[in-house]
Amino acid sequence: MGKHTWAKLLSAERLGAGKAPGSPERTAFQQDYDRIVFTSAFRRMKDKTQVFPLSKSDYVRTRLTHSLEASCVGRSLGAVVGREIIARHGLQQVESGDFGAIVAAACLAHDIGNPPFGHAGEDAIREWFLTSGLLERHPFTPAQRADFARYEGNAQGFRIVSRLQSPANPGGLQLSSAVLATFTKYPRPSAVDGDLDGKSGKKFGFFQQDADNFARVARSTGLVERIPGQAWRRHPLAFLVEVADDTCYLIVDLEDAARLGFVPYRDAECLLADLAGNTVSGHRLERLHDPKERLEYLRAKAIGRLLESAAAVFLENETAILAGDFDDALLDRSPIAHPLQAILKLAKETIYTARPALEIETAGFEVLGALLSLFAHAVEAAAGVPGTRFSTRERMLLELLPAQFLGHGREPDADPYVRLLQVADFVAGMTDSYAVDMYRKLKGFALPN
Repeated sequence: MGKHTWAKLLSAERLGAGKAPGSPERTAFQQDYDRIVFTSAFRRMKDKTQVFPLSKSDYVRTRLTHSLEASCVGRSLGAVVGREIIARHGLQQVESGDFGAIVAAACLAHDIGNPPFGHAGEDAIREWFLTSGLLERHPFTPAQRADFARYEGNAQGFRIVSRLQSPANPGGLQLSSAVLATFTKYPRPSAVDGDLDGKSGKKFGFFQQDADNFARVARSTGLVERIPGQAWRRHPLAFLVEVADDTCYLIVDLEDAARLGFVPYRDAECLLADLAGNTVSGHRLERLHDPKERLEYLRAKAIGRLLESAAAVFLENETAILAGDFDDALLDRSPIAHPLQAILKLAKETIYTARPALEIETAGFEVLGALLSLFAHAVEAAAGVPGTRFSTRERMLLELLPAQFLGHGREPDADPYVRLLQVADFVAGMTDSYAVDMYRKLKGFALPN
């Protein structure tokens, strides 16, 4: 079975490129952070849904601002935990800032694979593949079929950073193994023999085409195997990425919802004050009269308390985490799980079912389904699949498909699995606005000038 060791977990070996040189001024993990910032996929998150799609308010957070906030929280959390781990294990030539940089880079990329329209977009892609008839048309393996039927933004994210960005390089962005393993909250494929229990088994983290790349990352960081060569235990620092993400989206979504009027300020204040507990200075709060400022103060205090609590749970359970025996969300084991559940309950009842969010998510099903249908049928027809016809319309659609989503010589890939995965890559990579715009043009609702 084996266990994780920090010496391997902090591997600076780059996927597809050997060990990262790094320097004291700019370590390999800081370089990873910068590489992610400069990608087009990261920039596109500025127009991807967080909770309120295509919002006209310039205040509301997007996937981009959420990812930046999560990376700040992750850096702090990683450094706090790192300082204690270095002391416990007497780690040499490692600094607490290295832990912070690894977690920050993984947090920065954690939503990079999300399709347009957030989680509704993932549902729309799954639904389309399940009802399109294409999964029955080709002799896919069970795992290939599950990649489409259970389509997952987390797996798309691994694919983006390890293949689709800088596609000429083996290993794509060639990030360090430590960052790629920390990024992968679900280190398993879409289909395995039997069920995998625990938090890390709930979803999947890589498509079949990218399984070899993830296996290299797992070997480099010495991840504990669950199913030999197929599924692994989480990298310990992935638990911290999950905390940073959950902290930011829950607390910050509550703040956004109050600003937009979906939740009364008073209710949001009470919930955040419960979470922040005795870290709140009553004297300081009394001096703040603007409800927005009061909320910002309470939000900062609540995040601080969540981090402190999560770090404590991690360090208490470090032995079990290293052995691969711990597989819960850290915050579920914390004393503040109860006030956190109250926020989650309110979010599910009020925020995530707000009418504007539901209207646009429903439209997202229509938009993504139509785009997948148009482009998938075009590549299938161009590949000469029986029962299809390569008409003038299909030829024009093929011209609209960027070369990176086709095989050599702008021909669709001969392998139907790769061919359809590339169509999904194209549609999933769109921003909300671009997807709506292309849908309207291709359906003839809005003709270009």
